[in-house]
Amino acid sequence: MRALALHLALLAGLLALHFVLPAYHHGNLARVMVLASYAIGYNLMFGYTGLLSLGHALFFAAGMYGAGLMVQHGGLGAGAAFVVGVVVAAGVAAALALLALRTVGVGFMIVTLMFAQAGYLGILYFSEITGGDEGFVLPQAGRMLGGVDLRAPDARYLAALALFSACLLSSLALVRAPFGRVLVAIRENEERVRMLGYDTQATKRVAMVLSGAISGAAGAGYAILFGYVGASFAEVQYSILPLLWVLLGGAGTVLGPFIGALFMFYLIDLASGVTSAYMLIAGVALVVLTLYAPQGIMGEVRRRLWRGLP
Repeated sequence: MRALALHLALLAGLLALHFVLPAYHHGNLARVMVLASYAIGYNLMFGYTGLLSLGHALFFAAGMYGAGLMVQHGGLGAGAAFVVGVVVAAGVAAALALLALRTVGVGFMIVTLMFAQAGYLGILYFSEITGGDEGFVLPQAGRMLGGVDLRAPDARYLAALALFSACLLSSLALVRAPFGRVLVAIRENEERVRMLGYDTQATKRVAMVLSGAISGAAGAGYAILFGYVGASFAEVQYSILPLLWVLLGGAGTVLGPFIGALFMFYLIDLASGVTSAYMLIAGVALVVLTLYAPQGIMGEVRRRLWRGLP
């Protein structure tokens, strides 16, 4: 109950901030919540299952383009397009799982990176449909949900909060369930889990599909809420960023992805206002944090203050 109360308190705090934040931070926090939802999907695969992917941008972009293309060329509304984006991302994750999970360790990393790059090049190749490197802006009609215009700052923030809440609470329920315990056991010692009679390959496939679906939901949400779909979201950068967010916030903790995404977003935002070499400042801060909090922010909280923190 303490863990659930903590997570509900965070969501209540985010809802309260909706009414008091100035416009700039209001928009930033909406963006952070969507990106944190993406990091939650990554954390399920990396933090809990121990599968280090370097191609997660494939799932984010699959959700983004699945939703965006349905709006742009299929004439669907925001709700239906969002569902299509999630389904497409889950399907891509299921197909990739059949191939990538035949490998382990570095091989898995390379295979996921290879397919993500293939997805990125495919977006560029079919530029007449995808908009290529420039991408495309979603029309107003595709950003309406039940008569609500998601372009409005208030509606966009609340929709981002709803998406983040669903991802956060689903992740909490999942990792506290027996299935989540099996994922952690696979991360710690897969051979022993296999000896106990569990089908570890099937479990990892399910984890990968769930991770892809959550990441795809974030991608679809980003496209609909912020109105832009572009190939830059399929680049390697967007496979590395969720890894950094999870490591900074605390891999294998439910709140870690949000804390890491929030910290990284504002670190870069503040540093860029001081110097054009803002990545140098961000890099130094990240090195210091890694040295003194090797388990991430929430990982250190769990180690020092609350051993039962999920």
